[in-house]
Amino acid sequence: MSKVALITGITGQDGSYLSELLLSKGYEVHGIVRRVAFEDSNHRLSRIKHILKDVTLHAGSLESYASLFNIILKIKPDEVYHLAAQSYVGYSFEDEFSTLNININGTHYLLSAVKEFAASKVKFYFAGTSEMFGKVKETPQSENTPFNPRSSYGVSKVTGYYLVQNYREAYNLHASSGILFNHESPRRGFEFVTRKISFGVARIKKGLQKKLMLGNMKAKRDWGHAKDYVEAMWLMLQQKKPVDFVIGTGIEHSVEDFAKKAFAHVGLNYKDYVISDKKLFRPAEVDTLLADSTKAKKVLKWKPKISFDDMVANMVEHDMENNEDN
Repeated sequence: MSKVALITGITGQDGSYLSELLLSKGYEVHGIVRRVAFEDSNHRLSRIKHILKDVTLHAGSLESYASLFNIILKIKPDEVYHLAAQSYVGYSFEDEFSTLNININGTHYLLSAVKEFAASKVKFYFAGTSEMFGKVKETPQSENTPFNPRSSYGVSKVTGYYLVQNYREAYNLHASSGILFNHESPRRGFEFVTRKISFGVARIKKGLQKKLMLGNMKAKRDWGHAKDYVEAMWLMLQQKKPVDFVIGTGIEHSVEDFAKKAFAHVGLNYKDYVISDKKLFRPAEVDTLLADSTKAKKVLKWKPKISFDDMVANMVEHDMENNEDN
């Protein structure tokens, strides 16, 4: 019998890579989308267009407990990967209400639905984030570092983390949180700074754009490739006992470093094209995030395979090849 996996956020960057990984391992993969409409596969379903025939999509919403409960009751999953969220930090400052509502209530609804279905049989993964550490109390950040979020997105994820912890302890649910640091790929959304850079580089190289406007160039992040990070998610749910893990590379780079390497990949000097615009700075900035993934390396035997340089090159090459008409 194949294992059955349910993924919220299956159409996103992580959801698409995780789907590919689980399919390669023989899983029956199900995903939740707001509505099942294959005619818009070039847009909303673009990241999973190549595997649509291999996965089963269910119409549902994180804002509807009934829809989540009914989906879980119908497919009886062995593993649930909760990746869906309003995950763009910048937007969370513009609309903190929907960010808090979707991220907190959605997580609560899903945990409750899993508990009601079969708490002792289902393994649950929650997508945490390094933004939970916010204005960090120590560097690098491990599983023992105190949370200090600086955005409603970070606050919502800290709340989700504690909901997972509560369900694990109160209802004996095999629920784990992955505190994942920034992970990128050619499937990253255009609203994120890394994709904004790679896409901008491609357009500038082709003469379609003259300048690239960015925010805080000095902000530092621990960047890895999403393909490596979804493997860590899967490994967490293969453990006998539920445990939380910090996942990152342990290497820090600034936004400026990213831009420099991206432009250099196509033979350009970033200083000739990048403008730092104060209007794009966050109201409450997180200056530095750096992972201590010692526990994951020891327990999960996980370590990143794709380097920062290769990740940047991968993103730039993809945007050079696939955006001829943009």
